[in-house]
Amino acid sequence: MNFFYSLISKKQTSVRSAAIILMIMVALSRVLGLVRDRILASHFSPEELGIYFAAFRIPNLLFELLVMGALTSAFIPVFTKYIAEDKEKAAWKMASVLINVCTIILAILCIPLVIWTKEISTLIAPGFDPNQIELMASFTRVMMVSQVFPLLIGNFFTGILQSYQYFFFPAFAPVLYNLCIIAGTIIFVPFVGLWAPVIGIGIGAFAFMAIQIPSLMKVGYRPVFSIDIHEPGVKEVFSLMIPRTMGLAVSQIDTTVDLILASVLGARMVTIFNFAQHLQQVPIGLFGATIAQAVFPLLAQASARNDESEYKKGVISAFNQTIFYVLPISILFIVLRIPIIRLVFGTAKFDWNATVLTGITLSMFSISLIAQAASQVLTRAFYAKYNTKTPVIISVITILINTAISIICIQYYHLPVWALGVSTSIASFINAGALLMCLCQKKYGFTLKEFVGAPAKMLIAAAVMGAALYIPLKLFDQLIFDTTRTFGLIFLTGVSGTIGFFWYAFLVWVFGVSEARSFFKMIDKVRRPKSFFIEPANEVIGNGTQNSPMA
Repeated sequence: MNFFYSLISKKQTSVRSAAIILMIMVALSRVLGLVRDRILASHFSPEELGIYFAAFRIPNLLFELLVMGALTSAFIPVFTKYIAEDKEKAAWKMASVLINVCTIILAILCIPLVIWTKEISTLIAPGFDPNQIELMASFTRVMMVSQVFPLLIGNFFTGILQSYQYFFFPAFAPVLYNLCIIAGTIIFVPFVGLWAPVIGIGIGAFAFMAIQIPSLMKVGYRPVFSIDIHEPGVKEVFSLMIPRTMGLAVSQIDTTVDLILASVLGARMVTIFNFAQHLQQVPIGLFGATIAQAVFPLLAQASARNDESEYKKGVISAFNQTIFYVLPISILFIVLRIPIIRLVFGTAKFDWNATVLTGITLSMFSISLIAQAASQVLTRAFYAKYNTKTPVIISVITILINTAISIICIQYYHLPVWALGVSTSIASFINAGALLMCLCQKKYGFTLKEFVGAPAKMLIAAAVMGAALYIPLKLFDQLIFDTTRTFGLIFLTGVSGTIGFFWYAFLVWVFGVSEARSFFKMIDKVRRPKSFFIEPANEVIGNGTQNSPMA
């Protein structure tokens, strides 16, 4: 009981303990997200679910522009700086003003969007028939009010708590969100059909916000009902977030184009694209986002103290650790794509053609998983230095490339929906490569050699892993395991995956990759959970690649 209380109430003062808590909660949230998708696939056809997924486009656009632009690039660095300088009251007021102003802006934007939802839905889903458009517009209106407002406020709460190095409840909030959607779907589907998950979303969004309030009160936060945008901290956040918001606006064009192109191919293709995207986002969220999220406040602190040594060690450590974990999962998704899709979405309403096409789309996305995940860390390396322009410029260029390739593949070459995964992968590698080259400029103090040494060894181990996965997959399929049955499919995936992961772990250990040693130490510490999660206050950032964020 004391251990559990310490886990949820104490600060996580090291990247490792913070990243582990985030990783466990993100893993739980992502697993629940897949359970949610499985439940949806078992109750509704791909054509019906295409309407549901398309309805997220406008609410997600509002959320990304108002929250992600401010929170990831501007709010946390400025708020953290205020706390480090013992300007707590100013930090509280700044946070309150930002929450109030963003809420007012959201309310103003929602008015025309609610009025003309049907017309906008027709533009972004041109392949839908009138009945599908009508239902999509109804879902969108409800989501804009019931989902976006609580999530906007709740994500600012998350940023505040993470700046104070409290990670448990902010990390648990998305878990609760998915639990509510699952419960809402199961409970309400007999009564309201496809409206059931929409109801669950509204309940989940409110729960996401509410569960963080007790922790906010503990750290001393009290809301101030002010919209004084002339506060120095507020002006600084706005000046930093404007470039990021512009970049996100361009990224929303790309995401919207993906929806338009998928809808032209049919509503079921929207579902196939979203299911594949949800699966490929699991390792990105589990490793790329969590490690970047955990290291970001510490990078911001190191930057505020002008401690270049700790800043560099934190960036390289987080980068290598991200590659170490994401790379084998990308190989797993490419080789075992069909068994994985069948296990996750294999229901009576999700037919074989949908399974195969989702698997191919997943493998196209998976080619660039390491680039997508590593970009999370590299981007925050710039944000910690109060440089939001460089990542935004790179992002805008790569997004335009992605959009152009997507249109060419679908409209001119008439390729299936998996072509959208190809365009994403090409753009992701360009984005990560450009971020790396810019970070290796003299003023940041990095060299390219620092970033490629360990990942090169991991790539060799991953190539061997791919062969080690493919051979037993072909040998065991039908000859040993009856993969027409779920039990046989689980054994096939489990045995093949275990063989592949063994070879990857063995080779990175032989190659002397420090992340492998850190991984084995982490496994050893599982037997001592208190030391695993709760770190001494003086352990902040590890010593470069020797002590990774999850060491």
